[in-house]
Amino acid sequence: MYRVLVVDRVSQKFLSSLDSNRFEVCYRPGIPLEELLNIVQDYHVLVFRGRLKIGKEVIDRGANLKVLARYGIGLDNVDVEYAVKKGIAVVNAPKASAISVAELTLALMLIVFRRLYSFIHEVKGGGWPKGKYLGRELYGKSIGIIGFGKIGSRVAHYANALGMRVLVYDVRDVSQEVAKLGGKQVEFEKLLNEADAISLHVPLTPLTWHMINDRTLSLIRDGGVLVNTSRGEVVDTHALLKHVDRLGGVALDVLEQEPPRDEHLWKLITHPKVIVTPHIGAETEEALDRIAEELARNIMEAVNWV
Repeated sequence: MYRVLVVDRVSQKFLSSLDSNRFEVCYRPGIPLEELLNIVQDYHVLVFRGRLKIGKEVIDRGANLKVLARYGIGLDNVDVEYAVKKGIAVVNAPKASAISVAELTLALMLIVFRRLYSFIHEVKGGGWPKGKYLGRELYGKSIGIIGFGKIGSRVAHYANALGMRVLVYDVRDVSQEVAKLGGKQVEFEKLLNEADAISLHVPLTPLTWHMINDRTLSLIRDGGVLVNTSRGEVVDTHALLKHVDRLGGVALDVLEQEPPRDEHLWKLITHPKVIVTPHIGAETEEALDRIAEELARNIMEAVNWV
């Protein structure tokens, strides 16, 4: 019998997907790190989201750990190299939330281009601001997609269907796949120069940390729109605050600090050209069901490997 400790909120479907004849589950969402360190040695599988850093300290305390399971996509809060060195399998659900994140990306882009937040906010306040703001269509605009993985490629598909010109930057050669959508793979700086809207879909690595910074923001055209549904640390928010006035708008589903506490983040959040959502890319019924199925399957396979 494998003992499973779940330290963050997950769906009931995930809990019921684990074979009760093989897995005994302890559900402790929100458990503090200090308490986790005291009990993790009693478990074989640790299931978590992005709240806690699963590094050397947790791994060393987990003397019986066989599997680290990230309930979602990103593994940037996990010391994967150290875990593997200790003989621990690391699994996630990389395919499950692509549709939901891609749909949110286009929704945020539409909100910015059509200035929907301003209209909705004023109507709810008793106003009727018809004629006060003028939006822009997505049709005929250029979208620059940085990162052409499962999410970025789906955003490209949706954008193409809306009549947008698709530009893609990726460290891999994905030119043939992009061409099938009528798009073009280009260099990073060319994308920043030419795109009307820039959408970020990269994992957090040493190479992508603050890839959107003071220098690269200066390459974005006046009136350009920036959307980030990837990882908060990809964007230097201090630099973004300097450039936001000349941009057409910014939409962020992720921040460098979640929840935000620093003063500069609140200056950014409350800026009239900025909309922020609280990291909800995968927060749909369908995505959470797919995560549950994919992760449960990967855990059950992983315990047989180690």
